Amino acid sequence: YKKSGKYTATLTISNARGCSKTITKTVEVITQQNVILVSSDITVDTKWESKNIYVLTGTAFIYVKNNATLTIEPGTIIRGEPAALVITRGSKIIADGLPNKPIVFTSNKAAGQRAPGDWGGLLMLGNAKVNCPGGECTVEGGLDPVLGKYGGQNDADNSGILRYVRIEFAGIAFQPNNETNSLTLGGVGSATTIEHVQTSFGGDDAFEWFGGTVNGKYLMAYKTIDDMFDTDFGFTGNVQYALGISDPNLADISGSNAFEADNDAQGSTNTPQSQSIFSNVTIIGPRENSSSTFNTNFRRGIHLRRSTKESLVNSIVGGFPTGVRLESANSENYF
Repeated sequence: YKKSGKYTATLTISNARGCSKTITKTVEVITQQNVILVSSDITVDTKWESKNIYVLTGTAFIYVKNNATLTIEPGTIIRGEPAALVITRGSKIIADGLPNKPIVFTSNKAAGQRAPGDWGGLLMLGNAKVNCPGGECTVEGGLDPVLGKYGGQNDADNSGILRYVRIEFAGIAFQPNNETNSLTLGGVGSATTIEHVQTSFGGDDAFEWFGGTVNGKYLMAYKTIDDMFDTDFGFTGNVQYALGISDPNLADISGSNAFEADNDAQGSTNTPQSQSIFSNVTIIGPRENSSSTFNTNFRRGIHLRRSTKESLVNSIVGGFPTGVRLESANSENYF
């Protein structure tokens, strides 16, 4: 057997009198996969194959750099222990899974022992516009001050493909007030494809956009600890068809929201101004009915603050203690 799966064999036995009996036997075969430890940065075009399991280890961050492209086959499993994978400016990730063969980023702990924040998550950094002074920012989470920069002047920048990808048990505080998310998108351009991506059991935000113009479709935030969809630093992309589901027992001390939106940390009107549009979204918060019990750190379904122009249309948000909070005079005026 070269591949894992279920195999069925049928044997028919006949005698001279014409009597026969058919025996069918099904066995499940699990072949042993090679485990490859990844502890060094990726500096040349590299392909990860589904016959292997890749473990991100050795340092806090594994960088894909020097304009290299990391291609990952459908069905490949990548485990963090606890390193994050960072796609730097100019480099690409081609993680183009299939509905029946998703690409899975997960914890390196054994099944049943995994927990939110086991590893650092996936970060994609591009050359699209951001509103930080000088036109570039350094992503939070304690990254290298050079390799962790994102932003530029190319709104049509291409950082690759994420399609049919699941990211689970990610998002970790490498430094106080410096956390990575399940999926971090910093200055990612509109030529990048983000579709059919699920984050599960994240230790911080499920999805966070720091500026950029990338669009997204079919995104799912499942039982993340902090915010589901967080936007900052001039994000102007569009997201359509998204689902967020809370775990009533999992929330962050900073206050967990479905949407948290800012223009920047100072509340300025620096351009490009955050003006993303989320359409066709369903949010299922922690509160099923008036007698439901849930973690008291849950806050708002929609928190529009610090000069954001974000829009949410044709969507349903339910189950949070507060539906909408508008914070700052600018956000109120834009609303």
